[in-house]
Amino acid sequence: MELRHLRYFVAVAEEGAMARAAERLHLTQPSLSRQLRQLERDLGTSLFERTSRGTSLTAAGTALHRHALLLLRLADATRDVVRAGDSVVRDIVSLGIPQGVPAQQLMRALAEVEERLPHIAISITEASSAEQLKLIRDGHLDLGIVREPPSGGLRAALLFEVPMGLAVRPGHALAAKAFCRLSDWDGLRILAHGRQQVPVVHDRLVVVAHDAGVVPLWHFAQFSENALVCAQAAKAEAVLLIEHSARRLLPDWPWLPLAEPDLALTTWLAWPAESRAAVADVAGVVAASLRRGAEAA
Repeated sequence: MELRHLRYFVAVAEEGAMARAAERLHLTQPSLSRQLRQLERDLGTSLFERTSRGTSLTAAGTALHRHALLLLRLADATRDVVRAGDSVVRDIVSLGIPQGVPAQQLMRALAEVEERLPHIAISITEASSAEQLKLIRDGHLDLGIVREPPSGGLRAALLFEVPMGLAVRPGHALAAKAFCRLSDWDGLRILAHGRQQVPVVHDRLVVVAHDAGVVPLWHFAQFSENALVCAQAAKAEAVLLIEHSARRLLPDWPWLPLAEPDLALTTWLAWPAESRAAVADVAGVVAASLRRGAEAA
């Protein structure tokens, strides 16, 4: 079995069709089919179920897919290591991060990994919680810092909880208050993240407001860096954010904590149940560092 066979296998698994994979690899379809049959003979098992509608993985193919992605990633990283003249081959662990985690805390966590695990290099991917969880399940990401409880057989470590509140448009009557209550939201035009970004907070918001008989004028949207632009477009009087994000994205808008009910944004560290030792080692260092950072904040 050669690395090129694994590259061919991954291409077919991702494309779901032999013809599209052959085009992507610049091979003829018969040539690609021969290579994959050779791989199946080498492994002694069938990797694909071939139908008129396309190609799907067998149970053995699914097991091989995650392993193949890891091997190919390490093989690709080898070129970079040699090119950089590094005398020590470092194990690469990919870490996903969402918007809103303070950069100082992340930098401290990376510094601790560098100090305690010098044989490991970290690769960063910035993505939403939903995107990270999909990447982890698909074998494209080792660890993810996410805003919803991981499920589906993933391991998880609770990192910290941060209270939610409102960044209020300057000049609004609420802006003079030190905090806000749920009753203050009634009839208020509020911009909030859509369910695709923070589903747990989104669902709890809707339920809590409904149960209290409060009817905010919700405007749900997917946004990150352009909160001010989205607020202007929605003519929002307030934006639902954690304090760190509000101070950074809307510095001129007073941020009010929600006094009642308690509504927090929970952050988790997620990784596959079956992982390399390096992934578990990084998870332990990152989780401990981020917890300490949250307690000190």
